[in-house]
Amino acid sequence: MKNFQWLKKISITTKPDRSLSLGEYKRAVSWSKYLVSSGAAIKGEGEEEWSADMSQLFIGCKFASGRHSRIYRGIYKQRDVAIKLVSQPEEDENLASFLEKQFTSEVALLFRLKHPNIITFVAACKKPPVFCIITEYLAGGSLKKYLHQQEPHSVPLKLVLKLALDIARGMQYLHSQGILHRDLKSENLLLGEDMCVKVADFGISCLESQCGSAKGFTGTYRWMAPEMIKEKHHTKKVDVYSFGIVLWELLTALTPFDNMTPEQAAFAVCQKNARPPLPPTCPGAFSHLINRCWSSDPHKRPRFDEIVLILESYSASLEEDPEFFTNFVCSPDHTVLKCLPNCIARHRSAHLKPLSSS
Repeated sequence: MKNFQWLKKISITTKPDRSLSLGEYKRAVSWSKYLVSSGAAIKGEGEEEWSADMSQLFIGCKFASGRHSRIYRGIYKQRDVAIKLVSQPEEDENLASFLEKQFTSEVALLFRLKHPNIITFVAACKKPPVFCIITEYLAGGSLKKYLHQQEPHSVPLKLVLKLALDIARGMQYLHSQGILHRDLKSENLLLGEDMCVKVADFGISCLESQCGSAKGFTGTYRWMAPEMIKEKHHTKKVDVYSFGIVLWELLTALTPFDNMTPEQAAFAVCQKNARPPLPPTCPGAFSHLINRCWSSDPHKRPRFDEIVLILESYSASLEEDPEFFTNFVCSPDHTVLKCLPNCIARHRSAHLKPLSSS
């Protein structure tokens, strides 16, 4: 593949008759310096294994953006990729330092993760004031985008089950590696052409042994567990809470707490134990699981090992009985009926070795 000259694509919303402000100009310059650079292979300390050869990268159209990042579609070594560019603000040294640490952490985690339901890492480049993370490109876009294209409560239960299982398996693997995602939501779940879901965006993920408290944490309130909102110590169970909200999204195709601001939602969750309302038509099998996942007590939330078992038992039961969701009954001790013995045995025998926290 021939080397491509990088495209200069600066997107700034301004009126035609207005000059750029100093801040807008500086941001434009910081992006343009990077996008028109010819690039090179970056070989720094500890970066040899994942460093990108920038001369092999072609940047195309932007398809998403965040507060400090922009995501482009592109080609890297003849492969379709997504390119996340993170820009350091020159006027805020503390934020610039935080974004650099976040980039380093995200790359370190992505480099080690290999699972069919986790986004595949390709390469990265560390070139201040802009950092670059290259991953596989998934044509289906985000789960959030897909759900918002559907009519409310219209996603078939069989598809809900399939998507939920993909997410749960990805999270089960992530937790087996000792990693907390901490920002699990439909926007960070990506769809392949075959409707396979992959967990993405590990910008605020951490090893469980290094997470500590949630003080100063920047997550997404509508999906955030109450202990994180209160900036208390948190465990893997915060991801289980978020999964409960995502499962609600799959069933409703709606935005949680859409009648509130994020701050109002956070207050309602913490002070009033509020949760998004489950529709009257929600099958008991799902409502039971969701209520367990978003319990205010983290210890009452199931682990993803159990969630995968439950969803697989639902899937197997649905294959045997198309009326399974109508006939489902939960036992008083909260165990799920019709959980297949071979399903349990298979998962109990699975061996997942956690990553080192060093």
